[in-house]
Amino acid sequence: MNLSYFSDKITAALAQQRYGEAPEALYEPIRYIMALGGKRIRPLLTLLGAHLFTDDLDPILKPALGTEVFHNFTLLHDDIMDQAPLRRGQPTVHEKWNANVAILSGDVMLVRAYELFLDVRPELLATVLRKFSQTAAEVCEGQQWDMNFETEGQVSIGQYLDMIRLKTAVLLGFCLELGALLGGASPEAADHLRQFGTDIGLAFQLRDDLLDVYGDAATFGKRVGGDIVSDKKTFLLLTAQAQAGPEQRATLARHIGQPVPDADAKVQAVRAIYDQLGIRPQTEDLINQYFQDALQHLERVSVAAERKEPLRRLALQLMEREN
Repeated sequence: MNLSYFSDKITAALAQQRYGEAPEALYEPIRYIMALGGKRIRPLLTLLGAHLFTDDLDPILKPALGTEVFHNFTLLHDDIMDQAPLRRGQPTVHEKWNANVAILSGDVMLVRAYELFLDVRPELLATVLRKFSQTAAEVCEGQQWDMNFETEGQVSIGQYLDMIRLKTAVLLGFCLELGALLGGASPEAADHLRQFGTDIGLAFQLRDDLLDVYGDAATFGKRVGGDIVSDKKTFLLLTAQAQAGPEQRATLARHIGQPVPDADAKVQAVRAIYDQLGIRPQTEDLINQYFQDALQHLERVSVAAERKEPLRRLALQLMEREN
C-alpha cells in the first residue's frame, strides 16, 4: 500500500480539526503553526503501526493527530527558547505575534493533544495516557539536557546520544507503540515497534547532524554548517574532540566557543578536522547501526511482510533524505 494513502488520511483529518474560536489571539497561532505543513511523521507512524494489525484506521486518526499537535506544541515552545526567527520557512509564532501569545497557545495545544486521546477504547485509555505522559515528560527532559549542554564545558558522546533519544526518538517510538496497541497488537509486538521507532529516531537525528555539515545547501533547507557556527555540541563535534590530536585540538579550541568574525572560515576549518579524523564515515556507521537494529525489531513482529512494507519504506526514506 502506498504511503500517500496514509498521508492523505492525516491531511484530511487535520483539515477538519478544530482547536477553538475565541479569543482569536489564542487560537489563530495554533491554526497557523498546524497549517505550516511538515513531514507529519508522527501521525504517519501511528497509522503505520496500527496498519500492521488492522485495516480499520478511522478509530486511530484522532490519537494520531494528538501526536502531531503535541509535537507542534513542543516546536512552538522550543522556538521561543532558541529565539528562532523561522519555522518551515515562515515566521515563528513568537515572531509573528509575541512570546506570551506563543506560550499560551502552546499550553492550549498540549490540552488539545490530551483531548484527542480521549476517543481511545476505555480498556486502553489509562495505558495510553500513562505512556503518553511519560513520553511527554521525557521530551521535556531532552530539551532541558540540550539547553544544559550549551553551557557545560564537557559533554560525553553517551550523554549526547541519550539527550537526542529523549528529545526526538522516544516520541517516534511512542507513536508506533500507540498505533500497534490501538490496532490490537500484543504487548510484545508493540514493544518491538516502540524500539523500532526509537532506533529510527536516533538515526534520524544523527542524519540531521550529518546533513548540517555535509548537506547540499540547495536541498537542506537551512544554512549548511549552522551547528558549527553556533558551537552546537553534536555527535560529530564531540567525536572530533575526543579523537583529535594536539594540533587538531588546538585548531578546534581556536574556533569553538570563540567569537565568529568569519563564519564560513570557521565552518571550513572545523569541517577540515572532521575530514582528517573520518568523522563523516563514523557518523554514517552509527546511523546504519541504529537503522539495522530498528529493522531487527521490525523483523520480530509476527505479521505478513506486505504489512510491514509501508513502514520499511518510510524508514528508508527518512534515512536517505537530503533535507
